[in-house]
Amino acid sequence: MKFVAVTSCPTGIAHTYMAAEALQMAAKELGHEIKVETQGSVGAENVISEQDLKDAKAVIIAADTNVDKSRFAGMPIVEVSVKDAIKDAKGLINKAIQAKPSASLTEEVNRIKAQEKESRKGFYKHLMTGVSFMIPFVVAGGILIALGFAFGGIYVYENVGTIGETIFSTGKAAFGLMVPVLAGYIAYSIGDRPGLVPGFVGGALADKLGSGFIGALIAGLIAGYVVVLLKKYIKLPKTMEGLMPVLVLPVLSTLIIGLIMILVLGGPVKAINDAMAAWLNGLKGTSAVLLGIVLGLMMALDMGGPVNKAAYAFGTATIAAGQPSTIMAAVMAAGMVPPLGLALATVLAKNKFTLQEREAGKAAWALGISFITEGAIPFAAADPFRVIPSIMIGSAVTGALTMIFGVTLAVPHGGIWVLLIPNVVKGLLSYIIALAAGTVVSAILIMALKKPIEK
Repeated sequence: MKFVAVTSCPTGIAHTYMAAEALQMAAKELGHEIKVETQGSVGAENVISEQDLKDAKAVIIAADTNVDKSRFAGMPIVEVSVKDAIKDAKGLINKAIQAKPSASLTEEVNRIKAQEKESRKGFYKHLMTGVSFMIPFVVAGGILIALGFAFGGIYVYENVGTIGETIFSTGKAAFGLMVPVLAGYIAYSIGDRPGLVPGFVGGALADKLGSGFIGALIAGLIAGYVVVLLKKYIKLPKTMEGLMPVLVLPVLSTLIIGLIMILVLGGPVKAINDAMAAWLNGLKGTSAVLLGIVLGLMMALDMGGPVNKAAYAFGTATIAAGQPSTIMAAVMAAGMVPPLGLALATVLAKNKFTLQEREAGKAAWALGISFITEGAIPFAAADPFRVIPSIMIGSAVTGALTMIFGVTLAVPHGGIWVLLIPNVVKGLLSYIIALAAGTVVSAILIMALKKPIEK
């Protein structure tokens, strides 16, 4: 049998391609064919054609973001999260074999619309859609800011017109778009394309009013649901329906979100942001170490899931002004530990890992040093009760040590590849020590808890 599939995770970096590979391997082992379209951070790849759809028995959608299912109307569809595809790809294909199409095309289209409407009720899914579009702006902006420091020194922004200052300013421009993009695509997730305009405007106002990420999140949600309500209650004559997407919805929804953000929410949300910033700035000594431990635990708990992303968003918010941050240093180092700890364990205790896991360990080295925490997922899925606590403790150790050492980081991503850029990290040796310590602790715990593989 032949199947088609679509995989898409919030970041479009690791889960998307891991799920695709798992499905391809499972199909091959079961004697079937499958074509997997990946909707990652670089866009759609290996796109499913009309001929593929004609030949396919069923469709598998493994996604945590919104995927357009209209082209699959009339076909059996099995829809799960990307983690489900990674954990049990064979079971998913067997489920697709048993799937049956609806009695009619109309019924199938209605079912897909109902499923899509239901899937959009979840706050997490809306948030992750916004985050998935925001992350490329964060990474591009952060790396360019780091390169600006490298070319122009730590006070590069004072030398207007130089190469260093130009690169730095370009990075800050990219960074400046991340809040509107977050709000815009949260609204898009809820209200489709009509949500983009009020979402972006609401995010821009949140940024201008100083309410930051919290304001953008609220603005995106409000804008999306405003569009939904306007579409539901405003009915125009058939001859004027064309005005809805180009005039009525964008004008009214943007006006409403503008009034809400400026007159109602701007002040209170800014006050919350300011209070949080004051609390963070006041963290010294033991409190800062505790924060490092909490961030480390969050980064390792679900390895790219909502808890991990919450800690990451918290870290990026602290460097949004282009200033180095101890919190971002703790977040990135702690996020590198899980795959690195597992990679080290596969080398030191080969008898406790299968051949496939030892091969995955080789890839985990590269993923770990590149700050892709998702590299630990295959190991955690196979043995969660031993692996997850081990990597959480190692990440917590690293987070605490970076705080103790007072290490700061000026970029939001890049792993070890950005650490050698001048002025990006303060306390490079201490940072490496903290990273190495957490990696070793995780590896030791994994080796102590895991049992030898029976031959």
